[in-house]
Amino acid sequence: MNGSSIIAELLKAEGVEYLFCFPNNEIIDAGAAVGIRPILTRTERTLVNMADGYSRVTNGNKIGVCAVQQGPGCENAFAGIAQAFSDSVPILLLPGGVPRSRIGVPPSFEAAPAYSSVTKWVAQVNFAGRAPAMLRRAFSLLRSGRPGPVMLEIPADVMTEEYDDVVPSYKPPGRIRTLGDPRDVESAAAALLAAECPLIHVGQGVLCAEATDELVEFAELVQAPVVTTLAGKSAFPENHPLDTGTAAYSGTGASYHFLQKCDLVFGLGCSFTNAPLSTPIPGGKVMVQATIDESDINKEYVIDYPIIGDAKLVLGQLIEAVKGLIGEEGRRGDTSTSDEVKAEKDQWLAKWMPKLTSNEMPLNPYRVIWDLMHAVDRTKTIITHDSGNPRDQLVPFWETLIPRGYIGWGKSTQLGYGLGLAMGAKLGAPENLVINVMGDGAFGMAGMDIETAAREEIPILTIILNNSALGGYEQYLPVAVERYGTKFLTGDYAKVADGLGAYSERVETPDEIVPSIDRAQEAIAGGRPALLEIITKEESDFSKFWR
Repeated sequence: MNGSSIIAELLKAEGVEYLFCFPNNEIIDAGAAVGIRPILTRTERTLVNMADGYSRVTNGNKIGVCAVQQGPGCENAFAGIAQAFSDSVPILLLPGGVPRSRIGVPPSFEAAPAYSSVTKWVAQVNFAGRAPAMLRRAFSLLRSGRPGPVMLEIPADVMTEEYDDVVPSYKPPGRIRTLGDPRDVESAAAALLAAECPLIHVGQGVLCAEATDELVEFAELVQAPVVTTLAGKSAFPENHPLDTGTAAYSGTGASYHFLQKCDLVFGLGCSFTNAPLSTPIPGGKVMVQATIDESDINKEYVIDYPIIGDAKLVLGQLIEAVKGLIGEEGRRGDTSTSDEVKAEKDQWLAKWMPKLTSNEMPLNPYRVIWDLMHAVDRTKTIITHDSGNPRDQLVPFWETLIPRGYIGWGKSTQLGYGLGLAMGAKLGAPENLVINVMGDGAFGMAGMDIETAAREEIPILTIILNNSALGGYEQYLPVAVERYGTKFLTGDYAKVADGLGAYSERVETPDEIVPSIDRAQEAIAGGRPALLEIITKEESDFSKFWR
């Protein structure tokens, strides 16, 4: 077999079902020959975004794998990998490379050095016989430790190099999980129980570890309120009496209340990074952090009680430690915290109900979000957002009920990212309705890949909140907007989607929101992607407390 055939066989042995690709790479055809379905997109960034959504929704149990062309293909894929790296998502990128005889000859683009800052590990397969060992290491790193992209660059002559009898010896590596140091766990549990008002701060690590059940048990045992980060949203059911919602660039009133009030913050599966879309922790708190990555500890905050370990296993240890200190039932009989959570939620939501139920035209985007949430079965729905206003309007008010029912992202904020995420998530969880909520600016970045959804029969629902503007950009470009109208956009996106093969409608009145969603779901049930272009006002009011 030649190099590309060897790699295809190895991917097959790893259980890879899809190869997200564009436009040409030897592995595409070699993979098709062994039954790996190629998913061809219109741009390289979208295929990486699809791999990202696929890996996220399966919690890394299935790894999104990408193949791109040497040179321009690899150059164009950089943005998607950079986003996945910032959000700690495991993706395997297999770009082509120049022949070994041309390495180091300008101006050839060499992926390995260029990608070193946005990958967990990057290397070059320098001859075909090394492919099994390097793929084994790649998948080992993808499955264990802090998640992140891995890249193996494959020179053109390695793709065609002949090598025999290597695949039968390949054994896929398993996932490695680690417990926390028992002394650290005991100290953290004692500190939490000694606190007057502890708050559990939940990140994406709980989702990756599939630890929602353990988190619910722990929160109920200690009767502590729970707040999630943007990436951690959906790790804890948001209809639970102890849930305060998400704290990100925008967030809920209850999350703000308890972040201010608490005397101890217990971070589970979170990095405590002060990113633009994260919520800063007010000073004067006792800080506890359980993370899989030691580089998170004392990065932004002084951590009083650190724990290094897998979120699921550490939560199991914490549950046993708490039971040992206060008994099997813990504090389950005390409803004072859940009563306070409900009061804060009700007060905050009452303030926003006029916008959530508004009949104004152009439509208020909050009305669209509210109607959408009540028009779908959220126990069978996965939703994601795009960057900017759609994210900031959706995050506080969409109540998610199931793990990964919401794909939050934002340590980088690339416009157009959500469309690829939604398509990848649909392939990873085909039984669910998958929704992408985006603005008209985001559609301009990724809209042609609606054709990918139609051609590849990936029936997702895209909601465009079209306010004909880059919302809020007058604060960044005041002169350009005043003199030249720089922030304003035009387009009939429903017509574009129709031309690309999707079911589409343009919605302008409040009474058509829910019926149009119902019709879109009927089209999706028939295997066709759907797009609703909903004409909205530019809404400048956000549920923000921290800035």
